[in-house]
Amino acid sequence: MHMNSLQDNKIAAALKRLHGEARGDSSRWARDSTTRSNDLVRMGEIYLSISEQEGMLLYLLARACKAQRIIEFGASYGVSTLYLGAAARDNNGILITTEAHPKKCAALRKTLTEAGLVDTVTLLEGDARETLADEKGPVDFLFLDGWKGMYLEVFEIIKPVFAPGAVIVADNITHSAARNYHSAIGAPDSGFVTTTVDKQEISIKVESEK
Repeated sequence: MHMNSLQDNKIAAALKRLHGEARGDSSRWARDSTTRSNDLVRMGEIYLSISEQEGMLLYLLARACKAQRIIEFGASYGVSTLYLGAAARDNNGILITTEAHPKKCAALRKTLTEAGLVDTVTLLEGDARETLADEKGPVDFLFLDGWKGMYLEVFEIIKPVFAPGAVIVADNITHSAARNYHSAIGAPDSGFVTTTVDKQEISIKVESEK
């Protein structure tokens, strides 16, 4: 049986709703321009969503590498979570996603129920550096889309349990706060092959020579 959970009516409806709501981010930023800060984002007002094209890329990459265990750093309201959750379900795997903001976590739990993905996706609420600290792996796919300054720390937590051929996608890699992660994974001795497509950096763990 050929599976494409993005065609599932529940998931498709949830994605349509979230993409529509996320398009209001620009007006939210404009409305709150006098108080714009990282604290505003922490309050859960902004979706910070990936596009439909970026979501499809995540789905395709996760399916292509047959990822069984997927980790997402920074779910926000769950747009990317649904794409990755669909891929995990189609691969007979699981997605572990993280989010620090309580309001966003509450909304995401409702969305996962709405989309029928509660058996595939586990939400870890809190600081990902703590909630992922005991991750045993093997991890086949990592999506970095939370606080850019934490990319390297989260990557270093998961690095020991990456499966051979694991895929890492880092969004908004051009952000100055992600520079240390970009430098680390792009180093010649990092053990990863990497390229940047638009604002996403895609990396694959390679086997070291015997």
